[in-house]
Amino acid sequence: MSKATRLRFPLTARGVALQVLTSVEQEGAYSNLQLNEALQRADLSGSDSGLATELVYGTISRRNTIDYFLNQYVQKGVGKLEIWVRNLLRLSFYQIYYLDRIPDHATVSEAVKIAKKLGHQGISGMVNGVLRNILRNADKLVVPANLPTVSQIALEHSHPEWLVEKWVNWLGEEKTADICQANNVPPANSVRVNTTVITRDKLIEEMKAAGLDAVPSKLAQDGIVVRSGGNMALTSWYTDGLLSVQDESSMLVAEALDVKSNMKVLDCCAAPGGKSCHIAERLEGTGQVVANDVHPHKAKLIEDQAKRLGLKQVECQISDAMDLNHQFAKESFERILLDAPCSGLGVIRRKPDLKWVKTEEDIANIAQLQAELLHAVSELLKPGGILVYSTCTMEPSENNEVVSTFLSQHPDFSLEMEPFLSQLPAVHQEYQNPAKQGFQIFPDDYHSDGFYISRLRKKA
Repeated sequence: MSKATRLRFPLTARGVALQVLTSVEQEGAYSNLQLNEALQRADLSGSDSGLATELVYGTISRRNTIDYFLNQYVQKGVGKLEIWVRNLLRLSFYQIYYLDRIPDHATVSEAVKIAKKLGHQGISGMVNGVLRNILRNADKLVVPANLPTVSQIALEHSHPEWLVEKWVNWLGEEKTADICQANNVPPANSVRVNTTVITRDKLIEEMKAAGLDAVPSKLAQDGIVVRSGGNMALTSWYTDGLLSVQDESSMLVAEALDVKSNMKVLDCCAAPGGKSCHIAERLEGTGQVVANDVHPHKAKLIEDQAKRLGLKQVECQISDAMDLNHQFAKESFERILLDAPCSGLGVIRRKPDLKWVKTEEDIANIAQLQAELLHAVSELLKPGGILVYSTCTMEPSENNEVVSTFLSQHPDFSLEMEPFLSQLPAVHQEYQNPAKQGFQIFPDDYHSDGFYISRLRKKA
């Protein structure tokens, strides 16, 4: 049992948030998984669950800015504090500095209560003193304006300097600042319509009749953005298989594959199954989708999704994607999707932990694996077929460079972005790699996930 588990955190919004933040830092746990488990145990009201969620993601997302200010008021620095104390101060500062709707006195009072419950009088006194000192000096909580550009962006928008520097060198200062700012905005509530049972227009009609603010996605043909309505996975529309929760950028992958009736399609790294099921929906009850994943428990997620959506042509299998070319005959599939393992730096707004745990070495290592996977699965594509390579990152070494190298080594493949590209909204072409080996979406472009899609045709 971990120390975070042994501490008896209060079953309140702030107590749950503190437990999750402590587990994430102490055990390297994923914030989304820890938060879901903690919320289920605590059984909070809807509003308190929302507050706990905002405190967890907001505190993690703004961590280095929060620590910058806290270090001015914690005598020995926040790094010397116990992990739970450090995170109690962080989430309290987040409320004071970033949230307008919570009275400052309530934030301080609740923090002191938690400190008394989990620690001794000295800790609660320190927490009280630090927070009240911060309130007295609120007008001094300003990011300096004379910092070097990279440091300025990193501190103002809470991103690691190495990543900001990398993006500035590639995209320039203004675009980098826009991306970092977008990464701190909570993602939109977007869903994909199951077009085998209902049209997008009809589902939007139903949502509006139920009082929801729902509009068609400007980016994805099967997408709806729900601007109010809470967790869509808890609705009858979800239970009855009328929709799936999916980001708009991710929905573009099935569009790029351009599947036709009765095709046999391979999704190499399929869990949790959103893209596999979208492909199956577009096959309209025909063909076959082989949804592969290396983890048995993740394959179960795919099966559950397909069953909920009534998609009988999704066939799950468990295998390392590198071995697929030994399990299937060459040229077995008309369409192949390789949604490759990646650094995930396009989904920071959903998983803010990523920006603090990823390193430049991680990016270099994953790029080699991506190249090997692309080479291995390409043998399974029929002549004239389409292979889509996608990632939820923005790093050229994982995207354009992987595809460029592949094309130089496989003269039987060519890049074919049309007509897919012409169906999309205008893109910011000045930020595309000069080689233009694919379509790169940045988080600030459409307020969707950062995503990369390259569409490759095997010559007939």
